[in-house]
Amino acid sequence: MTEPSQNAPLSLLATCPKGIEGLLHDELMTLGATPGKTTVAGVYFTASQAIAYRVCLWSRLANRVILTLVREPMIDTAEQVRDVVARIAWTNHLAPGNTLAVDFHGRSEHIRHTRFGAQTVKDGVVDALQLAGQERPNVDIKTPHLRIYAHLHRMNLTIGLDLSGESLHRRGYRRDVGHAPLKENLAAALLVRAGWPERLKAGEPLIDPLCGAGTLLIEAAMMAADQAPNLNRERFGFHGWAGHDDSVWREQKREAEARASIGRKRCKAQLIGFDQSPAALTAAKANAMRAGIPALMTLHGQGLAQLTRPDTLTAQSGLLITNPPYGERLGELPELVRLYAQLGEKAKALFPGWTLAVFTGNPDLGHRLGMRAHKQYALKNGALDAKLLLMDVGGAAHGTDAESAAPAGNGEVVSAASAERREATSEASAGFDTQAVPNDSPAPKAQDNAQMFANRLIKNQKRLKKWLKQSGETSYRVYDADMPEYALAVDRYGDRVHVQEYAAPSSINPSQAQKRLYDALEVMPEALNVDASKIYIKRRERQAGSAQYQKRGASGERFEVQEGSARLWVNLRDYLDTGLFLDHRPVRRMLGEMASGKRFLNLFCYTATATVQAALGGASDSVSVDMSNTYLEWAKDNFALNKLDTRLHRVVRDDCFRWLETASTEFDLIFMDPPTFSNSKKMRDTLDVQRDHPRLVDLAMARLAPGGTLVFSNNQRRFKLDETLSERYAVEDITGRSFDPDFQRRTNLHHVFLLRHPAAH
Repeated sequence: MTEPSQNAPLSLLATCPKGIEGLLHDELMTLGATPGKTTVAGVYFTASQAIAYRVCLWSRLANRVILTLVREPMIDTAEQVRDVVARIAWTNHLAPGNTLAVDFHGRSEHIRHTRFGAQTVKDGVVDALQLAGQERPNVDIKTPHLRIYAHLHRMNLTIGLDLSGESLHRRGYRRDVGHAPLKENLAAALLVRAGWPERLKAGEPLIDPLCGAGTLLIEAAMMAADQAPNLNRERFGFHGWAGHDDSVWREQKREAEARASIGRKRCKAQLIGFDQSPAALTAAKANAMRAGIPALMTLHGQGLAQLTRPDTLTAQSGLLITNPPYGERLGELPELVRLYAQLGEKAKALFPGWTLAVFTGNPDLGHRLGMRAHKQYALKNGALDAKLLLMDVGGAAHGTDAESAAPAGNGEVVSAASAERREATSEASAGFDTQAVPNDSPAPKAQDNAQMFANRLIKNQKRLKKWLKQSGETSYRVYDADMPEYALAVDRYGDRVHVQEYAAPSSINPSQAQKRLYDALEVMPEALNVDASKIYIKRRERQAGSAQYQKRGASGERFEVQEGSARLWVNLRDYLDTGLFLDHRPVRRMLGEMASGKRFLNLFCYTATATVQAALGGASDSVSVDMSNTYLEWAKDNFALNKLDTRLHRVVRDDCFRWLETASTEFDLIFMDPPTFSNSKKMRDTLDVQRDHPRLVDLAMARLAPGGTLVFSNNQRRFKLDETLSERYAVEDITGRSFDPDFQRRTNLHHVFLLRHPAAH
């Protein structure tokens, strides 16, 4: 174990985001340091104290600069760590009365928690100081005088001092990080990878068409003005170090201030940003002001759709660089697919001859740009894998795809309808043609297929036009996996569109399925004449137990739709289901027509839309039973929307089996629509509709008054009614009459039966 002598070059480690270690290595050389070994997310180097200060001040890429005190192998236990730390001459580093904090990284067989590791290092420091006769230091986690760095990996222990203090990516100009999730040093790395320093020398302009809070523009401006990125920082970690030489530091800062003053005056670079958000532009202006370069940037309040080329821009080449959103959740995709397509279109229309640099965590969205990437760099944006795509912009498309790797994950995947209500994945994905695009064969042109899909949407909409005018319905199905390549269900709710993607079987290449989805989302707004922001997408796959009740968002974005005389609440974003099963519209209409003066029971009631129709049809009273508090509250809201008297129309939270076994009231009209399968913890047993429907029907019929009718429905596509029920009751299969024109393409979506007591038949 060796600790650096007072006059020897310092041994240091600069940490950085993963993927830019090579750039940091080169930057350290330009700053006068001597780089050594490159490791994951870091570069070791040696430098004088003055150069170490310069790196803290000037590095655009580093996160932290660590002064290495010891590097010791074969360390595993807490006692060994404490002993190594205690042998360091801490009186040379921590002045009496100063505070400390320990950042511990890593683990071993005996040290499994970072807090325990940090406590062990602190104890070693205390041991050394007390042995030297110095008082015990206090710990200050937020603003310590000295921050100690400890790293234990594969039994190799590194102890050092954090000379940077707060991470160097925090330049101090950005206050509201919500407007700009891209870290400053990662933004600088993107600019270097895109060749901005060389383009700057050639006099090329830089434009960010989706600038947000201006991080890319500000980092580019500081490069153009020769301004040290941390010039405005008031304190570094070395300020609390006992070995700090203030005269050396003041000289470094004076030089940086002089260079920035001259650089800002000489800067001729054109730096232009566009964004449609007033809040984002306000943040960008404030950030530029705090960075000291407000005069170097020009900002315009234009969205991508309205983007125009500034009249002052005469350059034939330049850099178009941006970090567009890339949709960590499936529901964000409809707007983003169109945004990426627009970005490619605008680049080709307005900036031919330029370079387009797009940083995205979803390479599949990069395909929508309509250009090929001649270079791409794998990087990390926090924990997310991302890529920087560099494309030469021509006046026309250079192919149909950006050359990028297989798609990153979609983040949260949600289902459009619960498996308790809908069929299993194997059935739902039946719309996929597993032979349509073999994995070893070239795919058909996406553009041609997408146009065919758009034409089908237009055709279906036209086919339904007469029925829609006559019925007055505004919520209906437009498309249901009509084409094998596009296994989607598309439903309209007024001016909104709800898209369900059937989960692809394992035989389908996931990347190809993803591209087809993006093709569909790109053409859908124009084909259906809707805004992309009003398209909601979910993935339809098997859900177990109570998964259908789980909330997937918290937008609270519900709205009212009209079905006949009923007003109903629908939520297309937050839940697996929308609150309204459109295929059962004719059944609800029939219940309304049958309900006048009758006592109505709704079992497995969901949001009680059938009860609303029955009540508006004149039902004398009703009971609606379900296990979900979520849906029963929704039902109450539907009742309130239709001004139903809750003294006459009650909701009950219970297992329908249990409720039927203990109920004593009779009803004239019963509607029962059980799930296909449920293993909810709220139930005593699992429910399989094929296996359990005879018992369910018998229990319901026991509550049916003479002359009454049980309407029994379910969504098990291969459902077969138990033959013995026809021996006990009068049964009529009305499935064929239970589909409106928008669902007549698939008449196996549900099954509906009317059951009556024999004496009433």
